[in-house]
Amino acid sequence: MLACQKHLFSLPDEIAYLNCAYMSPNAEPVELAGYHGVAKKNLPFEVGIPDFFEPTDKLRQLFTQLIHGDDAERVAIIPSVSYGMAAVVKNVKAKPGQNIVVIEEIFPSNYYPWKRLADETGAEIRLVKAPAFPLPAGQSRGEIWNQSLLEAIDDQTVAAALPHVHWADGTLFDLEAVRRKTREVGALLVVDGTQSVGALPFDLRKIQPDALICAGYKWLLGPYGLGLAWYGEHFDEGVPVEENWINRLDSHNFQALVNYQPAYRPKAQRYSMGENSQFIAVPMLTAALELVLGWGVQNIQDYAGALSAPYFERLKKMGCWVENEGHRSGHLTGVRLPAGVNPEGLKTAAAEAGVFVSFRGNAVRVSTHIFNDEQDFERLTAVFEKSLT
Repeated sequence: MLACQKHLFSLPDEIAYLNCAYMSPNAEPVELAGYHGVAKKNLPFEVGIPDFFEPTDKLRQLFTQLIHGDDAERVAIIPSVSYGMAAVVKNVKAKPGQNIVVIEEIFPSNYYPWKRLADETGAEIRLVKAPAFPLPAGQSRGEIWNQSLLEAIDDQTVAAALPHVHWADGTLFDLEAVRRKTREVGALLVVDGTQSVGALPFDLRKIQPDALICAGYKWLLGPYGLGLAWYGEHFDEGVPVEENWINRLDSHNFQALVNYQPAYRPKAQRYSMGENSQFIAVPMLTAALELVLGWGVQNIQDYAGALSAPYFERLKKMGCWVENEGHRSGHLTGVRLPAGVNPEGLKTAAAEAGVFVSFRGNAVRVSTHIFNDEQDFERLTAVFEKSLT
């Protein structure tokens, strides 16, 4: 089991930051990488051609390692999930009568691009609703939701666009089962890994998605405005969102850039954003991924789950609802208040106690990383006790 790594972060002792799903704090090596990146532009004459390519090559290799891939040319550098999804949707065909399967309250950046495709083609957005409370006796909400998801995919499904865990409450989705179903019907599987990759193991060899899109500023512990995406064979000859010089073949040869090149760099590199060299943000995200890989994603998941589980049991005894362990992630969990309890009181109590969580839909979202400790959860539990008694 990993030890708490709070010493690497600048979080004050008097607050409990249980909100990594909102935005991660910078670890010390990530902060230092950013400072060095800022200083690099002080002497622009020292920025050479390799600086445009070698750092991004390293970043793509690290991300490939993180998701258990074997080909860094399948990784693109993107500014946001919406950008990465736009590249996906631009290369998906649909027609009237077909459908795109998404889950209820999916994060907007994984909904709006598909809604645009549906509106333009006459296809249907098939929204798989979350199970309503009260739940049938003996059944887990996540179990019911996953079954409904599989039933929604049929021979008219173009794509299933899903997260690994629900961004609001941490419900786990069985992506391997979804992959089997989508393969049976000839549909794509597109995964938004923003709230999972880096804290929950993701294995390309097992899940085999057609695309995986991740923002970098949450569980990858990187800066805001930079993300990573993996694109499978379906997208090898696709059209990118933008046409930029650096994604073209032989773009390393600055002198020959005026000899316009029709061919793109291999595979997913065509989907990287313009100015993807990002002399500040790329070193920061690189330092962050090195930390995550050094700790081990399974170790991060085990730490978060072991730390939070006893406290969630205490919240259940207060009348709160928390998903069963087998159907929730260890790092991101939604706590639902007892019927009739106004969440505004809990918000006020949390703010007064310096406890940082998120309120998403009707869930209190608690997100745990290895900078959290028992003291953080004692403070969280005290806030619930004050608000519910």
